[in-house]
Amino acid sequence: MRRAFGAIDDRLLRRLYADENRTAQRIAMQVGCSPTTILRRLRLFGISPRHRGPAPRRNTPLAWSAEAAYAVGLVATDGNLSSDGRHMSFISKDRDLVETFRRCLELTTLVRMLRTRTGSGLYRVQWCDRRLYDWFLSLGLMPAKSLRLGRLAVPDDRFADFFRGCIDGDGSVRVYKDRYHCTKKDRYVYERLYVSLVSASLAFVDWVRTTVTRLVHVAGAIHEERRAGQRPIWTLRYAKAESIRLLRWMYYAPDVPSLERKRVTAEKFLRPLGCASVRSVGRPRIGWLYSCPGPHSQAGDDRVVPACHSVGVSCPWGSGGTRDTRGAQNAMPVRA
Repeated sequence: MRRAFGAIDDRLLRRLYADENRTAQRIAMQVGCSPTTILRRLRLFGISPRHRGPAPRRNTPLAWSAEAAYAVGLVATDGNLSSDGRHMSFISKDRDLVETFRRCLELTTLVRMLRTRTGSGLYRVQWCDRRLYDWFLSLGLMPAKSLRLGRLAVPDDRFADFFRGCIDGDGSVRVYKDRYHCTKKDRYVYERLYVSLVSASLAFVDWVRTTVTRLVHVAGAIHEERRAGQRPIWTLRYAKAESIRLLRWMYYAPDVPSLERKRVTAEKFLRPLGCASVRSVGRPRIGWLYSCPGPHSQAGDDRVVPACHSVGVSCPWGSGGTRDTRGAQNAMPVRA
């Protein structure tokens, strides 16, 4: 039998609820009343009640980092915020990408495998974190964001990580051989490189393009694709010269979080494609380094950056690694 309810004052209720972080149900059992009565007393004494659900597990303040910005890019493209105000999920066909996402946000939730109608497998991580959910909302993310997503509050010094997350989520790094002109001459075979980002929100794609243009000085182009009975899809695409500059900006260090298969595709372009002492007549080769501008260059021509002193000299990146170029986009050793 429930014991008679005794009066509970402001000081005791504040200590139990706010300081000791007890629930309304536990306090009600202790003082001998119902949880509804405790909630009424909280409002009466001006104590803000906590939201329902599990308490946030994060004890450290959220701050921008390479991992956080990369995770925001993945959430903006392939993530989902539930309408209940606390649950989130991320789905991808690449398990290693989901595991990288878990490490970036320090999640303890296990990765689950889902089967599609065609029988292929997808990997999903779903978790509950009200504080992280609210942080995503403050950046501009939202539930049902596919068609409504726009500008996000991402700082410039972390935009390279955010953009890399977007590319790994809903983008591509495509390399292929173009043999269209082989009928004219057998040697007319060209290597094409495109970096692309796909979204159903034109406002989001246009904002990404504007920001990348301001930071990296590459233009890109937005293409629209329409199918009968479906909403338009927008693609932000960069061609080879701009893609090389963009890739070296994205992968500014060898240990940044990224999707391995796309990083492998881009690896070739993270170092100079060749070195020469003098620029040949005509347009310089994309991605090559020249030690002097050549006989046809004008004074003050900044399209060719001095690099190697002679053919065969090792290039600045060596055979592999990269360097941090986020603050020196104008000094990229490639011709844009």
